[in-house]
Amino acid sequence: MAVIGTEKTSAPIGGSGLRMSFGQRAKKDFAKNKLIYLMLSPAIIYFIVFHYGPMYGMQIAFKDFAINLGIGGSPWTGFDNFTEFFSSFYFGRILVNTLLLSLYSLIFAFPAGIVLALLLNEVRKSWFKRSVQTITYMPHFVSLVVVVGIMFDFLARDGLVNNLLTSVFGTEPIAFMREADWFRTLYISSGIWQNIGWSSIIFLAAISTIDPSIYEAAKIDGASRWKQTLNVTIPGIAPTIIILLILNIGHMLSVGNEKILLMYNPITYSTADVIGTYTYRKGILETNYSYAAAVGMFNAIISFTLLIVANAISRKTSETKLW
Repeated sequence: MAVIGTEKTSAPIGGSGLRMSFGQRAKKDFAKNKLIYLMLSPAIIYFIVFHYGPMYGMQIAFKDFAINLGIGGSPWTGFDNFTEFFSSFYFGRILVNTLLLSLYSLIFAFPAGIVLALLLNEVRKSWFKRSVQTITYMPHFVSLVVVVGIMFDFLARDGLVNNLLTSVFGTEPIAFMREADWFRTLYISSGIWQNIGWSSIIFLAAISTIDPSIYEAAKIDGASRWKQTLNVTIPGIAPTIIILLILNIGHMLSVGNEKILLMYNPITYSTADVIGTYTYRKGILETNYSYAAAVGMFNAIISFTLLIVANAISRKTSETKLW
């Protein structure tokens, strides 16, 4: 009888009892924080509609998709699209271009914001600091179309840059935007110019959270401004740097496709064509949706893997991690 009684009393606890209890708690929490949930609802709806909903269409990567047949009616082809992509002549080229552009961005563009933040932190003239901040922030708000248009005008054969080079050094005009060897340099340098000020904001915010008493202690110990930067400021913002670095590594294969589409042309494909632009041409221009979906899925899987690996390395080598 005791055993039977135990079974009868434990069933509601392990079964519907917990579900009802959770439902009651959820209902109470919603009633208490309904305004917060209302504020979150646009973001939740956005992610459901534009991020989670489209996942249903990922299956076309394994099909020979035809618009008239729809996603469900298109014939299943398995991994044929992936095999075609991996054996393609362009696979090696676009993968190398994507990795090189991402690597150069991590090496040159990512530290640029850190360096600017460290330099601005040492400026004591507030009017000069505000002026530099304003000047460096402004390019971020300029449209990519305008930025690339300025590049085409300034770097044309009869543009400002070539006129200066010809008049000062006597060199022949260079078609910068039509030279494959110049593409990566122009892409990275223009990106630094446009985003260095904006990317420094978060590092300046991180610097402002460092306890001033640590700097006072360093001064008492005789540390110079340079040593204070090395031993106090940089370690203080190291967690922020690591988190942003991990996120940037996770987006290594998702370089700025919009900017590349505006900058590149068939002459510069050898160094400018990346996974994103290749997917655009195959999927939109050639209407090969299944093949483009397979390429996009490969990109997403590799990016996710890089994010996991970067976070694992950071977790083992430091105390900073995403999860």
